[in-house]
Amino acid sequence: MTDTPSPSPTPQPSPPPLTNTQDELRVPITSNVKKFAMCAALNSCNLGFDIGVNTGTADLIQDSLDLSDTQLEIFIGSINIFGMVGALGASFVCDKYGRRSAFRFAAYLFIVGVFCTAVANSYEVLMMGRVLVGIGVGSGLAIDPLYIAEISPSAHRGNLVTWSELAINLGIVLGFISLLAYSPIEDDAQWRLMVATGNILPFVMIYLSLYVMPESPRWLVSQNKVEEATQVLRDLYPAGYDVASVVKEIKSSIEEEKLVEKNVGWDAIIWPTPAVRRMIVVGIGSAIAQQICGIDAIQYYLVEILEESGVDDTNERALWLILFSVLKFSFILVAAHLFDKKGRRPLFIFSLSGMILSLLVISFNFYGGASKGLTISGIAFYMSFFSIGMGPGAWLIPSEVFFISIRAKAMSMATFCNRVFAAIMASTVLTADNTIGFGSYFLILAIVCGICLAFFYFLVPETNNKHLEEMAHYFAEITNDHSIFELAKVDKVTDSDSKPIPASTAEMT
Repeated sequence: MTDTPSPSPTPQPSPPPLTNTQDELRVPITSNVKKFAMCAALNSCNLGFDIGVNTGTADLIQDSLDLSDTQLEIFIGSINIFGMVGALGASFVCDKYGRRSAFRFAAYLFIVGVFCTAVANSYEVLMMGRVLVGIGVGSGLAIDPLYIAEISPSAHRGNLVTWSELAINLGIVLGFISLLAYSPIEDDAQWRLMVATGNILPFVMIYLSLYVMPESPRWLVSQNKVEEATQVLRDLYPAGYDVASVVKEIKSSIEEEKLVEKNVGWDAIIWPTPAVRRMIVVGIGSAIAQQICGIDAIQYYLVEILEESGVDDTNERALWLILFSVLKFSFILVAAHLFDKKGRRPLFIFSLSGMILSLLVISFNFYGGASKGLTISGIAFYMSFFSIGMGPGAWLIPSEVFFISIRAKAMSMATFCNRVFAAIMASTVLTADNTIGFGSYFLILAIVCGICLAFFYFLVPETNNKHLEEMAHYFAEITNDHSIFELAKVDKVTDSDSKPIPASTAEMT
C-alpha cells in the first residue's frame, strides 16, 4: 500500500508592496529606526546632565573657586549663548560633512569642555570649559531632532523626535542622581567628579556614530550618493516598502527648499506685512514666554532656593531634586497626548494659571518665614504645571503658525530669542535674591506669568488640527491684510507642509 501524495497547497498571492501613497500610519516603525533614534536621543542627555549637575554643584564650585555671585551667574547662564554658536556651527558641519560627523564634532567639544571644567583652578579655565561645553550642547541639540526626523517615516516623526526632548529631562534626572551618589565625597572632589562623569555619554556617542548609526539618507541624496541612501532606507523601512519613491520624494523636497529659499528671503520677516507681523508676534512671543516664566532661573538654582527654605541636608536636597525632575519628566509625557486631545489654548491657560498660583505660594512663603514644606510643594506644583503646558506647548505654536516659506528663518529667530531670555533669566537670580529677596523675585515671576497668560488668551489662536491655509485666513482676517496669501502660494510647492503638526513634534525644555 502506497501513500497517496497529499495535494500541494494552493499558492497564496503575496501582498502588494507597501508604498508611500498608502496610509503611512500602517507602516510600522522598524527596530532599526527605534535603535538609531534612541542613539541620537542619547546625545540630548548631555544638556540635561549639565543642567542637573550644575544645579547640584553651583554652590560647591562657588566655594571651591571663591567665585562672586555675578561670576557664578555668568557661568550658569552663558551656556545658552554659547549653545546658539554651537547650533550655527552644527548647521555647517551637518551640511558639509554629514550628520554622523556632526555628532562626533559635538562630542569632541563636550569632552574637552568637561575636562577643562573638571580640572579648573581659576575662573578663566572654568569659563573656557563652559564655552566648549555650551558649543557642544548647542551642536547636539541642533543635530538630534534633525537626524531623527530624517531617518523616520513621516507619520511617526512626531513621536520619535520627542525622544530627543525626553532625553534632556532624563539627563536632568541622572544629573540629580549623581549629586546623591557623590555626596559622601569631600566637596571639592565631589563637584569635579560629578562634572567629569558627564564625559561618559560623549564617548558612547562617538562609538555609536562610528559603528552603529547610519548616515542620514537625506544628506546622502543631497550629496548624490543615491545608492547608499537607498541601502540605508531599505534598512529603515519594512521589507517590501517602495524605497525608490522615498528617494524621489527626498529629491523633490530638496528642490522645493531651494525654490522657497530663492523666492522668499529675510525681507518677509524684517519688513513684514501686518498679517506676517502678527504671526511673528504670536510665534516668537510664545518662545519667549516659555523662558520669562522662570523655568531656567528656578531649575538652575533649586539648591539655593531649598537651602534658603531650610533644607540643609545635602542628601535630602538631592532627593527633592530627583523628585522634581521625575515630576517634570512624567508630566511632559502626559502633555504630549493632551495637546492633541484637548487643544493648545486650554492647556496653556491651565498651565499658566497653575504656575501663577504656585509662584504666589512660594513668594508669600518667603515673605512669611520660608516654610520648607510650602517651598517644596510650590516648586513641585510649578514644575508639574509648566511641564503640562508651557514646556512642550510653547514650541508648538511657532511650528504651527509659520508658513514653510518663512518657517526656517522665523524658527531661527524664535530659538535665538528663547535662548537669549534663558541666559538673561539664569544670569540674574542671585543678584535678584541679594537685591530684593526670593519673596519679591517669585512675586515678579508670578506677575510675568500673568502677562503671559493674557498674551496666550488674547493673542494666540487655537492651532490644533488647523491647516496652514486656515491659519493664513485667521491672520488675514484679524489684520485685514490679504497679502499673506502670496506666501501661501509659495507654500503650494509642497502639500505635506500644510498639514497640521502633531503635538509630539514640539521641543521640550
